[in-house]
Amino acid sequence: MPDWLTKALDETRLWDQLHIPATRVALAVVAGFLAAGVFAVTFGRRRKDARSLCITLVLLSVLVAVLTQVIGDNMARAFGLVGALSIVRFRTVVEDTADTAFVIFAVTLGMAVGAGYALLAGICVPAVALVAVLMNNYDRQRGNGNGQAALTVRFGLGFDPEPLLRPHFDTHLASHRLTATGTAKQGAAVELTYAAKLKNPAAALALIADLNKVEGVQGVEWKT
Repeated sequence: MPDWLTKALDETRLWDQLHIPATRVALAVVAGFLAAGVFAVTFGRRRKDARSLCITLVLLSVLVAVLTQVIGDNMARAFGLVGALSIVRFRTVVEDTADTAFVIFAVTLGMAVGAGYALLAGICVPAVALVAVLMNNYDRQRGNGNGQAALTVRFGLGFDPEPLLRPHFDTHLASHRLTATGTAKQGAAVELTYAAKLKNPAAALALIADLNKVEGVQGVEWKT
């Protein structure tokens, strides 16, 4: 073995250098699975795409833990990584703001573990889990109590939605309230979102079928 390599190995003591980062990465894996588990048990039960976010939470926790160790106290590395990561663009629309909270949760766990604050991360997990369980139960009970859902109707430009929709709303809905408006298809259509409650809970398909027959309607979506 070359003298320079033997000297480098003796001076750096690879095990001393590696066992602490390796331990932190392993703890970040555990923390990521805990974050994903909290999401899956609470808000993820109602989502078809929960698997994708669970994977994201685990990977984020590990990657942020590694990045935190790479940066350390080096400001130049910090700014360099900001510049490198700034080229990444995420264009996925976040439909539920709770998803953003869980992403920040995973990032927080990764940073805490990577910086050596494993105990703080351990305190954070049950605290967030408790809040998530309580809020999920409250949200579910409130949703079951009022029976409301989000009804989104997309109209082409040049149509007046109110007189066209009202007869069908009077037939199928016990109540409805406009909650949001916006454009779609690069401004070629208008989307109206209502908080609506059916007279007959099993009549959602009938409402959608009737609305799709209305002149100017380009799409209908019913979300419980």
